[in-house]
Amino acid sequence: MSAPVVTRFAPSPTGYLHIGGARTALFNWLFARGRGGKFLLRIEDTDRARSTPEATEAILQGLSWLGLDWDGEPISQFARADRHAEVAHQLLAEGKAYKCFSTQEEITAFRDAARAGGKSTLFRSPWRDADPATHPDAPFVIRIKAPQDGATVIRDRVQGDVTIRNDQLDDMVLLRSDGTPVYMLAVVVDDHDMGVTHVIRGDDHLNNAARQMMIYDAMGWDIPVWAHIPLIHGPDGKKLSKRHGALGAEEYQKMGYPAAGMRNYLARLGWSHGDDEFFTDAQAREWFNLDGIGKSPARFDLKKLENLSGQHIAAADDAALRQELEAYLAASGQPALKTAQADDLERAMYCLKDRARSFPELIEKAHFILTQRPITPDEKAAKALDTVSRGILSELTPQLQSASWSRNDLEAALNAFAEARGTKFGKLAGPLRAALAGRSVTPSVFDMMLLLGREETLARLADAAEDRGA
Repeated sequence: MSAPVVTRFAPSPTGYLHIGGARTALFNWLFARGRGGKFLLRIEDTDRARSTPEATEAILQGLSWLGLDWDGEPISQFARADRHAEVAHQLLAEGKAYKCFSTQEEITAFRDAARAGGKSTLFRSPWRDADPATHPDAPFVIRIKAPQDGATVIRDRVQGDVTIRNDQLDDMVLLRSDGTPVYMLAVVVDDHDMGVTHVIRGDDHLNNAARQMMIYDAMGWDIPVWAHIPLIHGPDGKKLSKRHGALGAEEYQKMGYPAAGMRNYLARLGWSHGDDEFFTDAQAREWFNLDGIGKSPARFDLKKLENLSGQHIAAADDAALRQELEAYLAASGQPALKTAQADDLERAMYCLKDRARSFPELIEKAHFILTQRPITPDEKAAKALDTVSRGILSELTPQLQSASWSRNDLEAALNAFAEARGTKFGKLAGPLRAALAGRSVTPSVFDMMLLLGREETLARLADAAEDRGA
């Protein structure tokens, strides 16, 4: 029976949750969750100068917003430094690593001489096979004994087999002279101890795999399945950077994209399942596999994100949408909705969510139900309330007072009114939108009237019929 799948996401807490890191986390989450496995979180906080608690919290919040739940407590790499050092000393005791007393000046001189002689600048330590009796009483690093002939083959599920000649690998430092472990050692020890079966990460780590495999082999540990995924590029084909727009996951929450839309979009950045563009979380977990990941960098396209976000808003449960919209308001520093407003918003969701591509668009469409009298029309809506239109609204109001407040009867009353005036209902729609919402883009006039109710609708029409500019 094969071992349960265990994946991990291992960010450095030096900033926010980068959108590329969010996709890496998503791929690991989908792969594990779709196979009944575990998704673990490790904070690679060994760089104490740059790692901050605030950055760690930002990463946790970003993952939580995206709905990427992890198993167990997040692991601190820094807290495991003694365990990393223990492995280095074990390799030293077994003769698979050695003490190197070469100073930085000696290493620099070696490289300068090699460069001048047209030779490889890969440092070859004179201490690799030295008799311990010759060791001086001086600071030293611990280096692994790298294989010196043959080749290392990285069997990668995305990139295919990648071969690196062993004479291109140096005797990597495992422990610095102050006894602290290097990142390469820490990653391997942590992945082994956490039981990680699949390492899914950016292809900028591909070359690291060959060096990390030296440690796996020296310790006799099983090598995980490698899957190095291409990085995300901007629309111009260059590595995604600030010039392309927002980089942090939390920025997309503040911009008002739903988490489900973001998950769907990030999953499609570099992975595909046939021609499917829109899919649910359940489908993504079922379909996701390493074979569907492409070798070429994916390009970030804000229009595609907007399109998918709109589809997810339209498909969402109304109550869940209300909750996420309230979270968006809090994240973006906007005033919270009053309970009555939120209740009204949820009631109106059926006619708001179909064409909204983001929460700001949805809230703009909901303006009619969130605002209070007197309605102040925006510039475009105000143009629909000229003297003629106000007169029409003044005539219409008494006729609606006796109408039954159902969709069919309201449609019949308004169409009859338009016909009696020798026009079509479409000509009434603009002034009605302006009167009821103060906007020119709204849900249907009938949906607004039904949601507002008879009393509020008639009051707004009466307000608009008065020529306030006179």
